[in-house]
Amino acid sequence: MSSGLRSGATVVVRGVEHYYEWIRQPSDRVKPTLVFVHGWGGSSRYWRSTAQMLSAEYDCLLYDLRGFGRSRLPETARLDLGYELETYAEDLALLLDALGVERATINAHSMGASIAVLFLNRYSDRVEQAVLTCSGVFEYNPLTFGAFHWAGSYVVKLRFGWYLRVPLLDRAFMARFLHRPIPAEERQAFLEDFLLADPAAAAGTIYTAVSKQQADIMPGEFAQLPVPTLLIAGEKDIIIPTRLGRKAADMGDRIEYCEIPQAGHFPMLEDAPTYLAKVREFLGLSAPAVAQS
Repeated sequence: MSSGLRSGATVVVRGVEHYYEWIRQPSDRVKPTLVFVHGWGGSSRYWRSTAQMLSAEYDCLLYDLRGFGRSRLPETARLDLGYELETYAEDLALLLDALGVERATINAHSMGASIAVLFLNRYSDRVEQAVLTCSGVFEYNPLTFGAFHWAGSYVVKLRFGWYLRVPLLDRAFMARFLHRPIPAEERQAFLEDFLLADPAAAAGTIYTAVSKQQADIMPGEFAQLPVPTLLIAGEKDIIIPTRLGRKAADMGDRIEYCEIPQAGHFPMLEDAPTYLAKVREFLGLSAPAVAQS
């Protein structure tokens, strides 16, 4: 299969230059749009391989969340947009407006999946279907959440460029997220994106994504999801354990749930064939596209 044509650019959304790229294959027909949303500390580039495999049927839109990846916050002025996940859902709506995308299917991961849930319920007329990868409903515990915020704030502060020169640090950095190995270049990209994340955005979303407010509202958000939704979990995910994913799926009558065996928090990379088969089946794509010369 062709890897698809890729083109990247930026568009200003609420004063911030958002990086985005299209991955698509030439076609004589208008194809639907599939939007990918990444998780905390990452960027859209970990979605590229998945998008390339779906680019025969969809025009795939990848973008970096505000303050992450190449969507850099202004250095001379701090915009008063906040880091609530609802504001990131609004960013997505405005990004689609700017790019002229009226309706799309969404595939979102981890924190990005929480953003997507909020987007789905607020802009249901703009969504066909949704795939939520490694998502769930957290149970609020003040001690656990407090410890997470304390540790997370130090992780954000203690970031140095020389980390990239430490042998095998990328492997150690990704160990908590993975159950199966992924290519070294993917691990290195994750470490680079983590170091690149804006400190205010990285710290701010730690507090808003894992918060009492989110624990209180997300059950209701999952319960009212308005479009057919597939929730994919990694069987061995210790970041968002399967029980949290099953709990979320049980709350909505439009949510289909599945687990990928022996996969951690990045099943799209740890077991790409199984992940793609699940997504293709849900989207009604019965067989992979014929390879293009």
